[in-house]
Amino acid sequence: MTKDILASAKSGMEKSVDALRREFSKVRTGRASASLFDDIRVDYYGTPTPLSQVGTIAIPEPRLVTIQPWEKQLIPEIEKAIFRSDLGLNPSSDGQIIRIAIPALTEERRKEMVKLVKRLGEDAKVAVRTVRRDANEAVKKLGKEKEISEDDAKRGEKDVQDLTDKFVARIDEVVAKKEEEVMEI
Repeated sequence: MTKDILASAKSGMEKSVDALRREFSKVRTGRASASLFDDIRVDYYGTPTPLSQVGTIAIPEPRLVTIQPWEKQLIPEIEKAIFRSDLGLNPSSDGQIIRIAIPALTEERRKEMVKLVKRLGEDAKVAVRTVRRDANEAVKKLGKEKEISEDDAKRGEKDVQDLTDKFVARIDEVVAKKEEEVMEI
């Protein structure tokens, strides 16, 4: 029974780490990345549509993003959507394709990004600890209802803690890697 609880806890903790990685893909570094535009919605005939569904996003150079809209009349809408986003990017078009130069981050902006990365990492750790708490409560409940022995309950709690430590270390690794990426000039 504790194996089921551990499997469920592991699944929940993995989801926390995956969510952190998704959040990090949206954090701007000095490099171009198509994932920067994942949350941008373009007004496509009155419907907010993801940018990736109205054009092709390409990264021809490390600091340049190009967007080739499938319909030329969407260029002004795409530009407006990028201006409205909080990315601080300035798109320019030649009537066929939209080019977006990704400026290098200033030292001050990189430090702000590192703070954001650390905060997102802490949020992920809180999510992992919440999963730990729920798993420990489930193990204690089994112990109180005499479905497992006291030794098994203690062992289950220790296993949950070991799993938690492993995932917290994984989050620390992901945060350190992203910090390094953000501080890179």
